[in-house]
Amino acid sequence: EYTVQKRLKPVFPYVPDVLALCTDPGVIGSDFYVMERINGIILRKDLPSGVTLSPEEASALAYRTFDRLIELHSVDPREAGLADLGKGAGYVSRQVRGWSDRYRKARTPDAPDGEAVMAWLADNQPDDVRTCVIHNDFRFDNVVLDDDLRVVGILDWEMATLGDPLMDLAGSMAYWIQADDDETAQLARRQPSHLPGMPTRQELVDYYCDRMGVTAGNWLFYDVFGAFRLAVIMQQIYYRFHSGQTHNPAFANLQMFASYLIA
Repeated sequence: EYTVQKRLKPVFPYVPDVLALCTDPGVIGSDFYVMERINGIILRKDLPSGVTLSPEEASALAYRTFDRLIELHSVDPREAGLADLGKGAGYVSRQVRGWSDRYRKARTPDAPDGEAVMAWLADNQPDDVRTCVIHNDFRFDNVVLDDDLRVVGILDWEMATLGDPLMDLAGSMAYWIQADDDETAQLARRQPSHLPGMPTRQELVDYYCDRMGVTAGNWLFYDVFGAFRLAVIMQQIYYRFHSGQTHNPAFANLQMFASYLIA
């Protein structure tokens, strides 16, 4: 995480400055790094008190934020010194196998087997459209905004790698709950993507593909993969709760959402 941020900063200004890396476990018991604090607004489920958005402002905010993802995906990994960050071609295939394996390991007796979904993903996976630096958890609550709601920082680089940009977009779209999604989806919403004026998932995908010059003719695959990946994340957290490894009551209903996404 420290290395990715340090190397990205000169070519992607929204990365926080990393100040120091310590690999001496004698200091706090593990490796750690220190980075700058970026002051600003982080949007969560609902807008902060006192913040209002007209439909036009909501639309502009959404597209402006995804412009930063487009900018990241346009970074030359070699120029950033990150050419060796990933494992090369075959990213889509590795992700399908990896997330399927994680779901099987995290499945609890009250969870669906998901085998039909995993088989469909395996049978319908496309080749990588290209390889670039991807964030892998791009959503509003990892973005810092200034008072004018412009992006000044992007946080949480622990899953960054070289991979397929449409897979990164798919992960973001799985969190993008729009106004006409059903009641269960609305209960799981973690960002104000439902507000009047916010674009739909399809509108964001079309905008992204137009700006990036890529074709997502097989977007159904990415849509299904994004939902499945989010289901696995929820199921993994629920597995810890179900097994008594954590007792946070907020995790008690995650299996319901995981099952909903599998369905």
